[in-house]
Amino acid sequence: MKHLVMLGAGHAHIHLLSTLSTQALAGVQVTLITPYPRQLYSGMVPGFVAGHYTLEDCVIALEPFLRNSAVTWLKRSATALDATLRSVTLDDGSSLSYDVLSINSGPVQDRQKIEQIMPGANEHALFVRPMEHFAALWPKVVELGQQEPLRFAIIGGGAAGFELACAVSHRLPGAAVTLLSGGTPVGANYPAAVQARMTQVLKKRCITVLQESACAMTAGELTLSGGARLACDVPLMAIGAHAPGWLQGSGLALDAQGFVAVDAFQRSTSHPQVFAAGDVASRQDVTRPRSGVYAVRAGPPLSQNVRAVLAGIEPRPYLPQAKSLNLLSCGDRSAIASWGNRSAQGRWVGWLKDRIDRGFIQKYSISKS
Repeated sequence: MKHLVMLGAGHAHIHLLSTLSTQALAGVQVTLITPYPRQLYSGMVPGFVAGHYTLEDCVIALEPFLRNSAVTWLKRSATALDATLRSVTLDDGSSLSYDVLSINSGPVQDRQKIEQIMPGANEHALFVRPMEHFAALWPKVVELGQQEPLRFAIIGGGAAGFELACAVSHRLPGAAVTLLSGGTPVGANYPAAVQARMTQVLKKRCITVLQESACAMTAGELTLSGGARLACDVPLMAIGAHAPGWLQGSGLALDAQGFVAVDAFQRSTSHPQVFAAGDVASRQDVTRPRSGVYAVRAGPPLSQNVRAVLAGIEPRPYLPQAKSLNLLSCGDRSAIASWGNRSAQGRWVGWLKDRIDRGFIQKYSISKS
């Protein structure tokens, strides 16, 4: 019997799990490795921070999929991978062999790397990832912020930093919020018109923007790259995703940032029995930004190709769309939309984002009864 190991429960694997609950893989043993019993949908986290959603609104439970399939769930995390031996080492020291491996573990924030460039971050920063940990801590921060005004520093000027800065400002209107965008303007990866809209929103929310980085943290204070010191009660780490450290030494071909290099079939360019999708993967034949939109849409082709390879059928190439609709929440129920060089803004965009996000949750929600 062949063994398919699914490492992680990201967006693409949620789709694969949904297909396994209705159409089993004949002659294939399937094991899912993930430490959490649910997936917290990242697109709704800013709305959770802002107070528009409860945590339960933002999650997809795995148990109904597992109950309706023959998938074995191991409540563990990977610590090492040997692609030559086809073996995954888990955090309890055990190992698991596979015939086909699919990696969709989602992005991480490498605390060791961050600590090296921002000493004190491990002790003082509130990290957005793992999102389960962040979601557990955020209500406690809100409770404290309702008792006394807090000073927040949002570290990271990308989409996550912008959305979280706006969400914090909306949820805790008495807080002082500063956004540290590093060496680039806020939303540097977006077209100029979108950047202008983001800047306007931040100004309207009275959020201070500093084009500097944090280079050290102590209790109540950040040291900035320009040498100044910034009073801060809650440094919120919203910098971009890192590749999981266990990919190093795995034998898999990686890109310059350490993500799994994959081909048009979403297979490793060095080990065709390994698939990868979402933020952990890096397509070598196309250039696309890391975005939840692409991670979600990778689900159906990943499922089809994993099934094909296990059945001895040639997989089909998958070409991500050239453009995608990007929606940025603005703290209140409004949002900014961008499609290529076009953009729009308003509460109707916020309604559209809410409809799309809730639709994703509902699509993969199975009755617990």
